[in-house]
Amino acid sequence: MSLTTILIVGIVASIFVGLNIGGSSTGIAWGPAVGAGIISKTLAAGLMTFFVFLGGWTVGRNVMDTLAGDIITIPISLESGVAVLFFIGLGILIANVFGVPVPTSMTTVGSIAGLGLATGTLNFETIGWIVSWWVVTPIIGFWVGGVIGRYLYPELNRRFEITTSDGPLLALDRRGTVPTPTLGPNTTRRELLTTVLVLIIGCYMAFSAGASNVPNAVAPLVSSGALEINTAIAIATVAIGVGGFTIARRTMESVGTELSDIPLLAALIVMLTAATITTALSAIGIPISLVMAMVMTIVGLGWGRATRPVRVRDVRDVVRGDTTAEIEPGALTADPNTPVRQIGEEEPREVREAGDLFNPRAIIKYVSMWIIGPTVSLGLSYAFFVAFPFVG
Repeated sequence: MSLTTILIVGIVASIFVGLNIGGSSTGIAWGPAVGAGIISKTLAAGLMTFFVFLGGWTVGRNVMDTLAGDIITIPISLESGVAVLFFIGLGILIANVFGVPVPTSMTTVGSIAGLGLATGTLNFETIGWIVSWWVVTPIIGFWVGGVIGRYLYPELNRRFEITTSDGPLLALDRRGTVPTPTLGPNTTRRELLTTVLVLIIGCYMAFSAGASNVPNAVAPLVSSGALEINTAIAIATVAIGVGGFTIARRTMESVGTELSDIPLLAALIVMLTAATITTALSAIGIPISLVMAMVMTIVGLGWGRATRPVRVRDVRDVVRGDTTAEIEPGALTADPNTPVRQIGEEEPREVREAGDLFNPRAIIKYVSMWIIGPTVSLGLSYAFFVAFPFVG
């Protein structure tokens, strides 16, 4: 098979990976805004494409360097790069079958690490550094969410409750010589401000997705020298954008998958936290999962809000372990108009007995797949390159 044919196969594999990344990331970034009627699916996909490109072109280059040159001590050959992309795509396919979004960054690292193990070129120091951040990131997301949920969320909800009114957000005032934009007939200044905030956070989320995910689709081909980095970023962006305009339309209908069952304000807090963690780690070259940070921030928010019901007179029982009260992370789904309580003051029953924010079994499945996903991709990649050493 000629190098040109192999390169074409590799580009097709990259596009497949990019399409699936676009399908999932667009839903996560814009699902809440689309569900709230703030933005259309088409405009969301357009904004996603632009900010993914911006994230990949800037911060994403650091992650590209890690994936393309730091995990193993030799460049990835074109043949090896195509094989690695195949295992990344296989990991995404398996995730879709089980209905669990296996973090693409982790699958990519596992596939490249399998090649390194098989060829004796794995950089253990770099892998150790990456894996340590995979352990720390869920903890950071959980505790940031927990602190916000326990101490800040009720007050934030009171001050910044996000609502949408009937009719257009903006209108044109044609009374003057030149038509000027003005608030819609039912729009308040608060609604306009919160709508702009939703759009800004969605764009930030898209930027973060581009920084972390654009390299996953093309890094193996960049390492081989078959694609120049700017060309590779453009190909990945187009693929992710097409995924946003096609596959993601169904994802956005569920209002951002796991974010669909919580208030819009809580969803935005989760998005802002996860995007900040992901962008910061991408800036130092760590391939990290946006989904991982989001899921654990959701869990932390629910845990933080639910632990507020501990009354001062009950603290001794809690310390002694004499209480049988269970944490209800579903507190986030309670009536947003519930009066704000002071710290240490018991929350109303409707907060404490709200439906579950998440299914504990689902969380176990997520965490399990975070471990199983990269492990399987590493094992399959290692076995392949041991069986066919001439490919590596």
